[in-house]
Amino acid sequence: MDPIDRGPEEYGHDERAGESADSARPPGTEIVPAAVPAIPSHAGPAHITPAQVTPALAHLKGAGPVTTPPPVRTVQLISGEYLLTVNPVDGSEIELCPPGRQPDAPTRRTAAERADLQRAGRPSVPPGPAAPPLPLLERGAERERLAGLLGRGRSVRLTGAPGSGRTALLEAVAADCADLAPDGVVRLSGHRRTTTELLYELYAAVHHSARCRPDRAGLLELVHGIGAVVVLDDLELGGDALDELLAATPECAYLLAATPDTDPASADAGLEEVTLGGLGRGSSLELLERVVERPLTDEEANWAGDLWFESEGLPVRFVQAGALLRQRDQLRGSSEASDEFEPFVRPFERVSDDAPALTAGTPDGYDIPLPTLGEGAAPAVLLASRLTEAARATLRFAVALGGEVPHQAHLPALVGDTHADAALGELMSCGLLTPVGARYRLAPGVVTQLEAKGYADDAVAHAHTAAQHYAWWAAHPSVTPERVAAEADAILAAMGPLVPGQEAGHPSAAVLLARSAAPAFLAGLHWGAWERVLRSGSEAARIAGEVAEEAYFHHELGVLALCVGNLDRARAELEASIGMRGAVADKVGTVAGRRALALVTDRESGRPGTSVPLALPPGVGPGSGPEVSSAPASVPASFSDENVTLVSRQEPPAPGPGHRTVPVPVPHRRRPALGARRNLVAAGAGAVLAAVLGTVVTLGATSGSDNAPTDEVRTGQSPDADNGEGDLPADQPVDEAPPNPDVQLPAPSTSGSAVPSDSASPSDSASPSGTPSDSASSPDDTPSKPGSPSTPPSKPPTSSSKPPTSPSSPPSTPSTPPPSDDPTEDPTDTAPPPSSPQTTVSGPNPSLSETSPEPTVA
Repeated sequence: MDPIDRGPEEYGHDERAGESADSARPPGTEIVPAAVPAIPSHAGPAHITPAQVTPALAHLKGAGPVTTPPPVRTVQLISGEYLLTVNPVDGSEIELCPPGRQPDAPTRRTAAERADLQRAGRPSVPPGPAAPPLPLLERGAERERLAGLLGRGRSVRLTGAPGSGRTALLEAVAADCADLAPDGVVRLSGHRRTTTELLYELYAAVHHSARCRPDRAGLLELVHGIGAVVVLDDLELGGDALDELLAATPECAYLLAATPDTDPASADAGLEEVTLGGLGRGSSLELLERVVERPLTDEEANWAGDLWFESEGLPVRFVQAGALLRQRDQLRGSSEASDEFEPFVRPFERVSDDAPALTAGTPDGYDIPLPTLGEGAAPAVLLASRLTEAARATLRFAVALGGEVPHQAHLPALVGDTHADAALGELMSCGLLTPVGARYRLAPGVVTQLEAKGYADDAVAHAHTAAQHYAWWAAHPSVTPERVAAEADAILAAMGPLVPGQEAGHPSAAVLLARSAAPAFLAGLHWGAWERVLRSGSEAARIAGEVAEEAYFHHELGVLALCVGNLDRARAELEASIGMRGAVADKVGTVAGRRALALVTDRESGRPGTSVPLALPPGVGPGSGPEVSSAPASVPASFSDENVTLVSRQEPPAPGPGHRTVPVPVPHRRRPALGARRNLVAAGAGAVLAAVLGTVVTLGATSGSDNAPTDEVRTGQSPDADNGEGDLPADQPVDEAPPNPDVQLPAPSTSGSAVPSDSASPSDSASPSGTPSDSASSPDDTPSKPGSPSTPPSKPPTSSSKPPTSPSSPPSTPSTPPPSDDPTEDPTDTAPPPSSPQTTVSGPNPSLSETSPEPTVA
């Protein structure tokens, strides 16, 4: 048979169309774990999950989610004054909450709703037969004292060693104080929780908070009025952080449980200190009998006495010692103690290689000696050696995750055994697990004992498998954000060994897990886990060289910083994200980042949704007079009418004593200037136009006939005093002429030209004013482009020099022009030869300058 082209009869290739490859699997084949699921031969791209997309498939066109990703969930929630849209693809979008979307005031939960919420927050019951309830021994005095202090409104800090029974005592006291406070009893877990996270969890336990997270000020206002008995186990806060928690909730009475290693409270906290010790010898033996469910023999009682002295009476040691005695009974071959789930398997046949050798001494031939004192003090390895393979595999995953035990629903996929969920019950009955909030962790000291035996040798590989499984599970559309948030501790623990990137592919697996879990943490309002997974994902993406993913994490960190009010951090993260996305040409992501950055800018200015108006800087613009600020271009026409002051308020720096804003009346309808730059352009254009006009006048003065009448008025020359009809100088605007009844104004041109014509002259030739002119005549009459500024007419440009007069005409007394603040350029550098001037102010039109007759004065 060709090994390359196999026949249909080999390795199950003879399956019919539509038949799964699983049906052709030989009996007894082990189920592949869900972290690396088997892909059926007939499955198309739609059947490939994100965890199944390997690097060999990722580069192929149409290979599953790489080119055709499944639909993602987008959730909208309100955080303070912001509306957040969770977008798992391009990054979350943030905007100011519209007026109609503001949530109503939160309402308090009823007693029944609080009870249901508390039951949902408890650890799940392990499958299998229920373990017998254990009594609370030698804790009556502490229980009564704690209940009395809480009844008087005092807060208490209970300090006890790990395994001393703090959790069991808290449960009993909470049952005694159920009716003390109006908001009942609230149970919280302080394991890896900050002060802010605890305050939000307290708020969510008392108020309805569906898709709504108040800001810091609103949170403090809401929790200030909560009156409840707060039972806080596994406290990790102390000092100022604990003082902040107590000060924010003055109407709550706290029952805090911590270990001696936790930072103590400050002297001003006002907490009552209660210390919890170990059990006495008699109570320890009674607890051991309750666990074994039979009386102890003399040999077992002596062994238990030595164990009590060694363990200082910690209850957890006697629970584990009872599990050792139960396993010993099973291994001795008692038919009553056989496992009812495996009736055809002898108990010793399930013992691993780590178990000690069996000794024949009883009639059945199976006698197990009592554990040594060292094995009783550190029984984790011996207990694990006598468990099933699924239970030991669960322990290996728990050690790889730093003591976090995955939920029982994930164990079949992780371990590869359909009945692996029963392993949780085995571990719980042996005393190897302890409840922490809504989850289970390995009991104190178990991780250290198992690591010494080699359970951590493949920790990175197990963490990699767990990360692949959680990445697929968290991104599945059927999984709610609340379920992902409940598994946050295990997800974060799975990323820890992968981020350093000791082996190829591990940082990429951490990036994939972070991308899948981060949107769920955000939507599930578990923002403490959201921040931690974003930071771990950003570091993993940096190590893996995935720029696009690193940009996503920076964007989310910027949105988080904006929500909590850290604007500097938000700007830094968003700018980094925009730069990275620009490098990889991610246009959609860049737009989302720029929108968030614009919101940061608005928040920094103090006025959300607006920007500071532009104003003309002092000393800039036409002339060096007082500053005139212009209004925006969107001002209606009615606001730009005559005698309307256009002044905009300029933000800091404040104007000094030598600088003031002067309102200037606008005599004509003009478009307001749009800024200092346009005013500068207008001023430059006016200066250039004045120079052009001076040049035209000079050219006109040098051209023409030498036999011109001597009684003409030259440019820049006043009319004769004996002449009854005089004209104004050509370089003075009409609208600024002084009111002189003896002066006759020139007729306006139909084309906007200001070429003067003598209406009293009997000339039969056509006047230049009736000819259409192609050039502008003066800066005041120049039609401006839409949106361009115009020069105010209050100070017209003048010429600093006068053209020379003709020697044939007696010089007349020139009139003094009005003073000007705008210096203009000389129209010419050299004086023209004396000739009869031609009075015109039109632009450089050669046809008009050569053919038009010169206006004369009668």
